[in-house]
Amino acid sequence: QVQLVESGGGLVQAGGSLRLSCAASGGIFSRYILGWFRQAPGKEREFVAAITWSTGITRSADSVRGRFTISRDNAKNTVYLQMNSLKPDDTAVYYCATDRSGSGIFYTTAPAYDYWGQGTQVTVSS
Repeated sequence: QVQLVESGGGLVQAGGSLRLSCAASGGIFSRYILGWFRQAPGKEREFVAAITWSTGITRSADSVRGRFTISRDNAKNTVYLQMNSLKPDDTAVYYCATDRSGSGIFYTTAPAYDYWGQGTQVTVSS
């Protein structure tokens, strides 16, 4: 069974940086897309970025492009989200998730992803 464990969240001042990690186990990840989503209080879960495990092709949301970078380390079965120039609007719980469909399409809605981590809180103070 797929397991995803996020880490790296915390409290940071606006303009600062954080790197989130998502350690994955229990699946054939070479076939998957790994995505990062976030959810702020009272808001819907929002797509942030995704990466194909096999080729490293990425897609990012307009709101984070140029500030956030998704990457993966195949040897460690870990996906990272490097977040720079953080803003208070980036405050949310961040989740990683898998799309095991093998379609190669970057879906940006939460229902397309089947396994989820427990989330890690990111708080950006102004």
